[in-house]
Amino acid sequence: MKAIVNVNEEWGIGCEGDLLEYIPEDMKFFRNETKGKTVIMGRKTLLGFPNKAPLKGRTNIVLTSSSDNIPEESKSALMSEAYMGSNTSLIVVNSVDELIRKLEELECEDPYVIGGEKIYRLLLPYCEECLVTINNSKRKADTYFPNLFEEGFTMTNESDKHEYEGISYRFTVFERKSRLA
Repeated sequence: MKAIVNVNEEWGIGCEGDLLEYIPEDMKFFRNETKGKTVIMGRKTLLGFPNKAPLKGRTNIVLTSSSDNIPEESKSALMSEAYMGSNTSLIVVNSVDELIRKLEELECEDPYVIGGEKIYRLLLPYCEECLVTINNSKRKADTYFPNLFEEGFTMTNESDKHEYEGISYRFTVFERKSRLA
């Protein structure tokens, strides 16, 4: 399992249900990395997508204890013309054990954990690699990704700095230290 996330230098990921920063190159990176793959998210992350619709061209797995709270528009989006032939699905699971069984059943290679904070924290022990875009945004965060340096990971790759509308950022890869041994 991998995690993919955009964080500020304090590991903040969002505020009031929204991302701290929308960086087009990071969004493109996210799309390219996850297209055709399985993405795992919490219910609130799904509800934060445009029209509460699953990500197109991916197997979307929602891990939630509130499966009754998945809105009908999230499910019905799959039947819309925009999704026809897009190889998109929406699966709801209620526990980590059920998630693991579903991933095995799907014979899923490299599923991506995409948020939010609770799901990242819950599934980080299952992640061997994290693709982290680190930005220097000073916006206040109320949700955070775990500090990987404190979680048994080491940075194995770091891009040159990029900039978008005054926000500098870099793409990094963190790997679990035990994997490197």
